[in-house]
Order: sequence, then structure tokens, then C-alpha cells
Amino acid sequence: MAKRESAVMPLEHWTAQLKQFQEYTVAHPHLVEAKDRLVAAIRESAPNSLILVIGPTGVGKSTLRGRIEQLLTTESLPEMEADPARIPVVSVEAVAPPSGSFNWRDHFKRMLSAMDEPLIERKRTLPPCDSESDVVFTPGPKAPGGEYYRAVEQALRYRRPGAVLIDEAQHLAKMSSGRRLLDQLDVIKSLANRTGTVHALFGTYDLLAFRNLSGQLSRRSVDVHFRRYRAENREDRKAFMNVLCSFERQIPLPEPADLVANWEFLYERSIGCVGILKEWLVRTLSAILRRGSTSLTLRDLTAHALTVSQCEKILAEITEGETRLAESDGARSRFRLALGLSSVETAREAAKTAHLPQRGRPGQRRPMRDPIGVPQLAKAGIRTA
Repeated sequence: MAKRESAVMPLEHWTAQLKQFQEYTVAHPHLVEAKDRLVAAIRESAPNSLILVIGPTGVGKSTLRGRIEQLLTTESLPEMEADPARIPVVSVEAVAPPSGSFNWRDHFKRMLSAMDEPLIERKRTLPPCDSESDVVFTPGPKAPGGEYYRAVEQALRYRRPGAVLIDEAQHLAKMSSGRRLLDQLDVIKSLANRTGTVHALFGTYDLLAFRNLSGQLSRRSVDVHFRRYRAENREDRKAFMNVLCSFERQIPLPEPADLVANWEFLYERSIGCVGILKEWLVRTLSAILRRGSTSLTLRDLTAHALTVSQCEKILAEITEGETRLAESDGARSRFRLALGLSSVETAREAAKTAHLPQRGRPGQRRPMRDPIGVPQLAKAGIRTA
């Protein structure tokens, strides 16, 4: 592709073009699949369920969360007109703690702000009523965020959102050494249980640590795997190239960009994750517009791509997460054996084969009892000396 330089365009013009490209999203197959599964889980699961939306970094989980927000908002418009106090969804991000331990007080304040709760800074911890003596998680007066827990609970009951969406939920696992991981998730579980509100946690494969902390959590949890595109899969390759075609049409440059011609390099440095690809194209396009170029070249892409070492680190985390999610035949066999089903199946197979006629090889005698002793030989018609 030829590369020509032109006069630098005004700042307002190229920043508007860049923003337009940034706001563009592709409804690619894996995004649509994850959206459909998540919507079905929100609608069909019990109101106190936890949904774990798991996928690699940069796959597009934040984009998925935005799509779900729009969908739930559109569906709730008639009910919101009848009941102005209701909100369609509560969407927050679990912020990484600077101190190394997740800050529940800050998280609850963000939830209250998302629900337009008044007087957030003036919440007080109240003693539980007698009817609430069986609460699984009841923060004491000195518990971090205890003064906000009750306020969040009451706000969720009053606002009645369709779901609570928590992005970057793997940050919940960051805690001090004296606190158990199960205690962290008990807070979310209790909120879901007491308010009857589905909670969807969006996170990387680090979120897999939450899956089987207890039997109760396993029973009430639903997994939604947001997958990357795999180059060895023919349909995935085709879908990835279609994504590149969609981005080509949206790049605001006079000369058309030929991304498909360099699809292998684009796949290599994005590891098949559309979110990483989009951020990469935004960085490249920003540099091109800033200097007033008219075309996007392979040299531009290379200059703003992730390094091989960065991609290797991301791929290692993805491979480990995909392996942990996959259920092997050996795991199922061990589980059936623990249930006692393997012995039952073996007995059934033995019963089926017990009545089948046994056939030997040609020329081989069938097994039978030979006569022994003189009377038995005479009875069989065999003469003896």
C-alpha cells in the first residue's frame, strides 16, 4: 500500500473521526453467542443466582456488558414508565485495590452511586432486626463497608433492577492474608439471596477460583464462557476475517486499508481476541490521524502491536484457563465411580454378555466334562481292555 503524507488536519476533526471509530462495535459470532447465553441465564436462572462471565483479557467482556445494559434498559422501559423508582440494571466495576485488599466500602459506594442513592456519605450501620437473625453475611459495626451494606441491600429492594453487573470481578479475589476467598464471595451471594437480584460477574480466567468454593455456590452458579477465535478452527478463521472486513469499512482514511491481506499478523498479535485487536487499531489510527497520513500500512500496524513476549504471556494465561474450563473424560469417569454408577454399568454389560453363545476358534474343542472311570466310559460307549 502506498503511503502519502498530507497536511495535518485540525485537532477537532481527527479526534472526532477517532472517537467515531472507537465507538464502533462489531456484532461478531462469539459476542452474539455470549450475549444470548447471558440473557438466557438472567431470565431463566433463579433470582438469587450468580452468573460468571469468564473469558480472556481483551476478548470484549466490557463490550458485552454494555450490550446487556442496553438490552435490559430497552426491555424495562414500559415498567419504568409505570414505576419511576425502578431502574433496569446496576452496572459497576470492581476497582483494583491500591492496598492489596479489595475495598468493600468503596465498592458499595459505587453501587449506591449507580442507583442514584442520596446522602451516600451519611450512611450508618444499624443493628439487624429479629427477622434477619439468619443472615449469612451480617457486617458488624467495625466491618469494612458495614455502614453501606445495609444501604445497598435496601436500595436494591427498592429499585428492583433486572440484574447487577460487576466488571473486572477477578479483583474481588484480592484480599488480606487473614480473609478467605469464600468470605469474599459470600458478600455477593448474600446480596443476591436477600434482594432476589441476579448478579453477573465479568472477569478473566482468574474468576475460575470462585467456581467451586462450596457446594452451595456451585449449585447457584452459571458459567458463560466468552471464547476467543482459534486459528485452527475453520469457522473461527472465517469469522475473524469478517471482523477485519468490518473494521476496514470503518477506518476513516482516504485510502482503504487492506486488513484481511495481513490477517495472520493481526491474529498473531491479538491472539484471536477482538478487544485486543480493536485497541491495537485505535492506537494505530490515532498515530496516523495525528500526523496527517492518508493510509494505514503494515509498518504502522507493526509499530503499535503488542510484543511477542506480551502475547506469549497472554496466551499462556488463556491456555491455562481454557484447560481448567474443559471437562475431560477422565474427570467424568472419576465422578461416576464416586457415585457408584461405574459398577452398575459394568454389571449391566456383564449381564448382556452372559447369555450370548460362546464361539471358539475353528478346530478348537468346545469346553465339556469328559467321562471319568470304567462305568462312565462304558456308559459312554467306550470299550476298555
